Amino acid sequence: MNIRSLKPSEEYPLDLLLLADPSEEIVKEYIKRGECFVAEDNNLIVGVYVLLPTRPETLELVNIAVNEELHNKGIGRQLVRDAVEKARSKGYKTIEVGTGNSSIGQLYLYQKCGFRIVSIDKDFFIRHYAEPIFENNIQCQDMIRLSQDL
Repeated sequence: MNIRSLKPSEEYPLDLLLLADPSEEIVKEYIKRGECFVAEDNNLIVGVYVLLPTRPETLELVNIAVNEELHNKGIGRQLVRDAVEKARSKGYKTIEVGTGNSSIGQLYLYQKCGFRIVSIDKDFFIRHYAEPIFENNIQCQDMIRLSQDL
C-alpha cells in the first residue's frame, strides 16, 4: 500500500470522505484549507485523511476513512501513523484529532496510536449537524478531542 498526497489535478475521493463526515458542505470547506492524502492499493484509493493546520505548530488530523469492505485490516492504523509521521517531518509540535462519543473503534485506534484524550466539546454534533448521527446504536453528540505531542 502506498500513501501519497492527492495531486491538485485529481478529484477528491468524496465517497470515502463522506464515510467519516456525513456533511458534504463541511468536508468541502476543510478540504480547501488542508492537505489530502490517499492510500492506494493496486492503483485503487482505499483510504483517505486530511491534515489541517489549526494553530502555530499544530495540525489536526481530520476525516480518516477506509473503504468499508477493507475495515479491520490495519489500513486505518497505517493512515494514522502516516499522518503523525508527516506532521513530525513538517516540523509541527502537536497533532490533534477529534471523534464522536459514539465512535468506539476510532477512540480505540487513536489511543493505540499514542493519542491522549484532552477535552470534550459537549453537543458538538448537535450544534453542527442538522440530522442526528448514530453509530454503534449510540447518538453521536459530543466531540472527543485527542492530542499527541510530536
